[in-house]
Amino acid sequence: MKLGSARLPACASAIAVIALAAVLRGDGGAPSAQSAAGGQAGSTAAPLLAEQAFKNIQALKGISAADFMGTMGIMTAALGFDCSECHVAAGTDKVDWAADTPRKVIARRMVNMVTAINQNNFAGRQLVTCWTCHRGRDKPVVTPNLDLVYGMPTLEPDDLVVASVPGLPKPDEIIDKYLQALGGAQRLAGITSFTATGTSIGFGGFGGGGAVQIYAKAPDQRSTIIEFKNAPGRDASIRSYDGTTGWNKTPLTVLGEYQLSGSELDGARLDAQMAFPSQVKRVLTDRRTLQPATINDRDVDVVQGNGSGRLFATLYFDKQTGLLTRMVRYGNSPIGRLPTQIDYADYREVDGVKLPFRFTFAWLDGRDAFQLNDVRINVPIDAAKFGRPTSLESKR
Repeated sequence: MKLGSARLPACASAIAVIALAAVLRGDGGAPSAQSAAGGQAGSTAAPLLAEQAFKNIQALKGISAADFMGTMGIMTAALGFDCSECHVAAGTDKVDWAADTPRKVIARRMVNMVTAINQNNFAGRQLVTCWTCHRGRDKPVVTPNLDLVYGMPTLEPDDLVVASVPGLPKPDEIIDKYLQALGGAQRLAGITSFTATGTSIGFGGFGGGGAVQIYAKAPDQRSTIIEFKNAPGRDASIRSYDGTTGWNKTPLTVLGEYQLSGSELDGARLDAQMAFPSQVKRVLTDRRTLQPATINDRDVDVVQGNGSGRLFATLYFDKQTGLLTRMVRYGNSPIGRLPTQIDYADYREVDGVKLPFRFTFAWLDGRDAFQLNDVRINVPIDAAKFGRPTSLESKR
């Protein structure tokens, strides 16, 4: 599903995750026995592979189930599809995952085609993806539109830029301005933990908004718990990272709870680290300044840096206030980059430092908007808050 698409309401994110999981299955819709609730007994277990979680994986073997789900997000975003366009009765209890529809067969063929193009022509670099041709359509446009040819061009910057643009402020100058705008590097370095409570709007079709709790402890532990109190019997949605291992638990999805791996684990680590702004220079290396941009009619300075693994992130700072407006981090999948965008707003002062009380977390399969009403700094936090969601949920 594509955010903003008329074909799928924004509240249907959870349905999408269920449906997307079977795009490349040849038979059987239910997870295999190994992917059931006991399939990952502890945080030291190896990541669950796609072929272990689902049946008859053909084109995407050898990647984690988590990265498989991200790959499905790339496909649906590129084609502007919702789940039902590949799966009979998707989004209902009558869905037939086993039905091998023509679009599933084509999807497998397209994965192999794109892989071959990149290997044979670009030394394996992902210069051609689903998005390269489809751009939100099931069939790529093949004829030039003269209004576009002679109209004002729409410039789309490259995701990855390898060096700073000459003549612009140095990246550390922009970051220093940001730290000063928040209250100064010294005060920020004194923050060792925080808790926050508020509301979340995301999966409206499955219980409406939720009550959110956020726990963070320096340098790299963080958890987000969303409880759906207006939907009796519905489990909480929990995302946790303890500094080494990460977990995601989302109700009404085919995987339910799973251990993070690959790009998703790298992303959870960066999110936990960036919760403490004094660390930004340490966690993002090889920093470079990109061309300035505009977000919501406001000029922004742009800095990019590398995280762990192959992850990299682009930060957008309001040129006037110096505050962080947006972060887009990019992970990897077999068929293209996985963007995750976090927008920050409503900065308020708490104990001498400014923190964002409103932020939006968007990925290819959905979007959550958070509004905080209370943030407390340097409070003790039980280490269990950052553990596996099932154990965490039992302690609430």
